[in-house]
Amino acid sequence: MPKIRCKWAESDPLLISYHDKEWGVPAHDDRLLFEMLNLEGAQAGLSWLTILKKRDNYRAAFDDFSAGAIARYTSAKKTLLLKNTGIVRNRLKINAVIGNAKAFLEVRRELGSFDAYIWQFAGHRPMTAAERERAVAISELMSKDLKKRGFRFVGATICYAFMQAVGIVNDHAANCFRAKIVARLSR
Repeated sequence: MPKIRCKWAESDPLLISYHDKEWGVPAHDDRLLFEMLNLEGAQAGLSWLTILKKRDNYRAAFDDFSAGAIARYTSAKKTLLLKNTGIVRNRLKINAVIGNAKAFLEVRRELGSFDAYIWQFAGHRPMTAAERERAVAISELMSKDLKKRGFRFVGATICYAFMQAVGIVNDHAANCFRAKIVARLSR
């Protein structure tokens, strides 16, 4: 019997793999949270499939999303990034990752971990699809606070997609085979 999955994930093997293994699983690793926030920002105006295809290139180009390394990037490194055909070569998005690294490190200095900071918006527990209105409101609050702290490419829509990706909200379709699995992981 074929697996039923969220409709958005059915069109490409890379999307299927991402959906079946990662999407919606509660993430608490600071490095992964930083990576996903920046990849969601890189997606602005593009498809998620475009970013997934470039994900390994992003990891290589941005030192596996080590915020400490990225925060020290020089103008020479920025120039190299702008020439890197393996990533989205958008000056604003590249500068955002570098600025986000600095803001991320400041959040960690202030609060101990990015995980503690980002999950506090949802009360440190994943939300269900039934809590959509609350999740949307939280994405707006998260966006405002991130921007206040100096993060860029973190509008409310990007924050909501980030929340879905890292399991702050479980938005798997009710009939998706991953919905119940992710719900169990959320306990």
